[in-house]
Amino acid sequence: MLPQTRLGKTDIQISRLGLGTVKLGRNQSVKYPQAFDLPDDATARELLDCARDLGINLLDTAPAYGQSEERLGYLLRGERKNWVICTKAGEEFNHDYDGEGASNFDFAPDSLRLSVERSLRRLRTDYLDIVLIHSDGNDSHLIHHHQVLHTLAKLKQEGWIRAFGMSVKTLEGGLVCAREADVVMATFDSEKDDDRLLMETWNTHTTGVLLKKIFNSGHLLKPEARNKWINAIIEQQMKVIFAQNAVNSAIIGTLNCQHLRDNVQCALLGLAENSKLA
Repeated sequence: MLPQTRLGKTDIQISRLGLGTVKLGRNQSVKYPQAFDLPDDATARELLDCARDLGINLLDTAPAYGQSEERLGYLLRGERKNWVICTKAGEEFNHDYDGEGASNFDFAPDSLRLSVERSLRRLRTDYLDIVLIHSDGNDSHLIHHHQVLHTLAKLKQEGWIRAFGMSVKTLEGGLVCAREADVVMATFDSEKDDDRLLMETWNTHTTGVLLKKIFNSGHLLKPEARNKWINAIIEQQMKVIFAQNAVNSAIIGTLNCQHLRDNVQCALLGLAENSKLA
């Protein structure tokens, strides 16, 4: 059973792994190495039940994840209190019928508010635990020109959301979030100086930290390593991730319950290893 931890300075308790749900709602224009079909409701429900039984309580979704929010709203009926839901605002995905699609971005205050209102309806809830700005890569411009964090802070004051932040793509965005946001979502590479600096900064400010794309959207798990060495690769990555004191949770995405169990087991080993070294 996965342990939980407090998300930064908030009062939200989250599991050390979260389940990403893009694969519940979108399979067009995604960066995964293999194509996949969207699961039916029975398969999706089995996955959520498996996640819950393993101790996962954090679900990551977004309007840009196609039908993900709507499907979660339907599948989690009567169970809302058991889950911490993280969604986003600023990016939407418009699908077409040719197997493609495209994202569009709108960070105007009114648009962000409407996006949050729509997420509340889709998820069939009267509050959102975490809302992040879904950055287009121009973190600094979004923060200073569009005042996106200020907009989310107002929605928090109004009781719509419990915590806010940004899914960042730059060093500067991460540094600003350390000072002005409750939560930041980011990638992490232990060999990059900027990433190590951000981890130190988030730890100092006790900012909530969620890691995304920890296996590089599946590309870290190369085809030749998928059988014999896959769990060793996953376990090593979990050790690297949880050696960072700032990290509260890492988001993983899968439609396979056994893959989910393997990831949880590797996370437990990584957490135990780092506990010994502490």
